[in-house]
Amino acid sequence: MAMLKMQRVYVYALLKYCKDILETLQRRGVVEIENLEMEDSVFYKDDSSSSFQDNYQRTSSVAKEANEILSRYVPRKKGLLSSFKGREQLTRSQYDELAGESQDILQVAYEIIAAQKNIDSCIAEKIKYQSQLDTIQPWLNLDVPMNFSGTATTKAFIGKFPGMKTSTEIFSGLAELIPEIEGVDVEIVSADNNQTCVFVLASRADADAVSDALRRIGFEYPAYISPVVPMEREREIKKHLSNRDDRIKKATQQIESRADYAEKLNFLEDYYVMKAECYAAYGDIATSRHTFVMTGYVPEPDAQSLKDYLETNFDAEVELEEATNDDAPVKLKNNKFAEPTESVLATYSYPDHHEADPTSIMAIFYYLFFGMMFSDAGYGIVMSLACGICLLKFKGMEAGLKKSLKMFFWCGVTTTFWGLLFGSFFGDAVTVISNTFFHSPPPNIPGLVTPIWFNPVDEPMRMLMFSFLLGIIHLFTGLAIQAYNCIRYQKDYLAVIYDVISWYLLVGGGILALLTMDMMQNIAGFTLPPVFGTVGGIMAAVGAVIILIFSGRESKNPIIRLAKGAYGLYGTTGYLSDILSYSRLLALGLATGVIATVFNKIGSMMGDGIIGVIAFTVIFIIGHGVNIGINALGAYVHTNRLQFVEFFGKFYTGGGKEFKPFKINTKHYTVKEDN
Repeated sequence: MAMLKMQRVYVYALLKYCKDILETLQRRGVVEIENLEMEDSVFYKDDSSSSFQDNYQRTSSVAKEANEILSRYVPRKKGLLSSFKGREQLTRSQYDELAGESQDILQVAYEIIAAQKNIDSCIAEKIKYQSQLDTIQPWLNLDVPMNFSGTATTKAFIGKFPGMKTSTEIFSGLAELIPEIEGVDVEIVSADNNQTCVFVLASRADADAVSDALRRIGFEYPAYISPVVPMEREREIKKHLSNRDDRIKKATQQIESRADYAEKLNFLEDYYVMKAECYAAYGDIATSRHTFVMTGYVPEPDAQSLKDYLETNFDAEVELEEATNDDAPVKLKNNKFAEPTESVLATYSYPDHHEADPTSIMAIFYYLFFGMMFSDAGYGIVMSLACGICLLKFKGMEAGLKKSLKMFFWCGVTTTFWGLLFGSFFGDAVTVISNTFFHSPPPNIPGLVTPIWFNPVDEPMRMLMFSFLLGIIHLFTGLAIQAYNCIRYQKDYLAVIYDVISWYLLVGGGILALLTMDMMQNIAGFTLPPVFGTVGGIMAAVGAVIILIFSGRESKNPIIRLAKGAYGLYGTTGYLSDILSYSRLLALGLATGVIATVFNKIGSMMGDGIIGVIAFTVIFIIGHGVNIGINALGAYVHTNRLQFVEFFGKFYTGGGKEFKPFKINTKHYTVKEDN
């Protein structure tokens, strides 16, 4: 339960070392650079950094685009669990070697993009030529160009009619409209159900009348008109298509020949992202003609080694001082058991500098409550094994994912623990399998067949009372942390009495008094002697008086003070609501066990034959898989709620600023800095 101490760091160095120092800080990832607002006659802000940043981002996009193109032509095999691998780690020497090739790799990226543009252009042209080819097919029997207009004395009309028409129908249509004109010749070039292509020849003197008559009976000109004889145009188009196919094949081979550049393009994308972020950080420092000044925060364990490295390698002057201001960022430091739940705390808020980090205590309750809600030993074993195998197999996975898997590993352990106590192993799978397929009752195996403690399905009230007990312990622990904060950070010792002990007395006394009532015999199975009711009543009365008088102690007006005290007493209903909220431990635990039992029952309905075995296996795998997914999600959500609402509401302020160091934020690679 700790927050690392932060130190303020100031770096002074020659401007020629600025780029190298920034890259060093980026690879080490231990300094949060603060924007230094220092401009005077000597120091100024360099505005050119944004233009460099934009250029590098565009270059990174070029590498990304080239790699995406390459992956389409040379697919890369990815395993089912490849997302767990994390980024590949480069040594400093490997990084320097690849950085030295950056311009050559960039040239390859441009070549790949250019080849793809060539392919896209050829495909577009092929579509155009294919359209022309499709259009010209019905005209292949025409022995003149489609733009042929006739001779000196004749006028040619080359076009089509919708649907299938005969020459008789066309002649009849013209005769009705222009009976006075003779000598019109109609030749059908091709005909099908969609269109009839014709060549019409008429005297130039009659051209206008014939044109009008043709239009009135449905004649129209084709969308594409070949400037040469259609059969010759067909040969030209096929030649163009063949040429485009050759160009596409050549460009495709050019791209495929760069298959070994896939990893280098990944590096190039990351390399220019790093350079862009370096120039973004450059905008936070102050420079003069020959020097620069940088400031930020560094965790105390990393401070001295950073100072020694910069002073030794870059002839820099580094000053360290304790960060005492409330604006200093927060970095948590917990043991391996509690560390995985830091992400849960971060989801809510980081602690500020006037309160304790609750992660260690929260982790105990988090694992405990998750296990109770999931509460099946078989499910817990599956969860822990899956997370454990991934953690062992993929050493380089990202820190955030690793924390999540560690958290669910411990959740699986507690789920197994509660499952054994409650006698649930894939529901009642052992009993169902033994009775259905072996026709005999299962051996009495504690934890797998019979509960080590009790079965919540058979004794729900017992489970409910136990859930309320854990809830009270959880809430009182929150009050204890509030007392610790008052003593350790705020030095307000009286607040421990006014804001903590008073609630212990009121709530604790009320619980003691409640447990002496006769109705608790049916609910909890026991009652306390009447003397506890007297003691509890006195405790509750004392606590209520303290809250009434001191809850509004910041007000000088006695009436307002009492009003605030009365309102503070109203918070008793909040405690009652909070305690009742822990009934979800019972509800979700029962849901998991009952649904598991139902799937086992459904699976066993087909009997003990071969079909029954197959049906049971399929239903068992699918049913329990669905149950694990649904109830693990439910346990996760409701466990978070118990922490965020009930637990944190008793002591936690939050509002701390997360420590966000200047580091490598890349997609494919990370660099290990040599110390």
